[in-house]
Amino acid sequence: MKSILTLLLLVTVALSVQAQSPEKMSYQAIIRTQDNSLVVNSRISLRVLVHQTSASGAIVYQETHSPNTNNNGLVSLEIGTGNIVTGSFSSIAWQNGPYFIETQVDPAGGSNYSIVGVTQLLSVPYALHAKTADRLVGAATTTVATPYRASVMSVTASRSFAAADVNNTIACTTSATLTLPSDFSSMVIGDTVNLEAHNGAVLNIQAASGVILNYKNSGSASFSSAATNVTFGFLRKTGDNDYIISGQ
Repeated sequence: MKSILTLLLLVTVALSVQAQSPEKMSYQAIIRTQDNSLVVNSRISLRVLVHQTSASGAIVYQETHSPNTNNNGLVSLEIGTGNIVTGSFSSIAWQNGPYFIETQVDPAGGSNYSIVGVTQLLSVPYALHAKTADRLVGAATTTVATPYRASVMSVTASRSFAAADVNNTIACTTSATLTLPSDFSSMVIGDTVNLEAHNGAVLNIQAASGVILNYKNSGSASFSSAATNVTFGFLRKTGDNDYIISGQ
């Protein structure tokens, strides 16, 4: 039976811009079947396509990978280091964006790819664009600027989501509830928040009245961690007062 997969895109959390080619973006995905069960300890096939201008725009780069999922259904790879099908990752003109990443997966490790989603690249390409600009106008030195890194926001008490959380990582070390307020304008459509519960802490996400979370009004999600372990998820804004959360 053909699987429908859910991927957790984390390209915003780690970007490696190196002096030598190729440039790379770290990528992680949690892979689940249609019944929400994890695809664990399996070699899969994953194809990455970079579209320019729109989600269905011209394909400027394409590569394939054959990663293994771990016992949490997680795969980790670096975009820009796969088997190139077309284009050159290091030659993408990031200043001519926007750009969108399409991911396709065959959970059986073959080439029967299922389209699992398209996500717009937001802040990450601009760090790459800075290097592109250096190539065009000449940098003052040969040292590459410090790459973009997500900030880690420590959470030890319940509160509402704040502007500083957007496109960064929540690290919950003491059980707490984060509330998604109505009309949270600091987070625009496409913005994300990485969620982590650490070392026995429980991180609860609660949507306020009128806020849709995973297609449910006032929806909620929970991330429970065991001692000496970390669980994580991913929150993405998909519309006005509308959010999707993965990983719980």
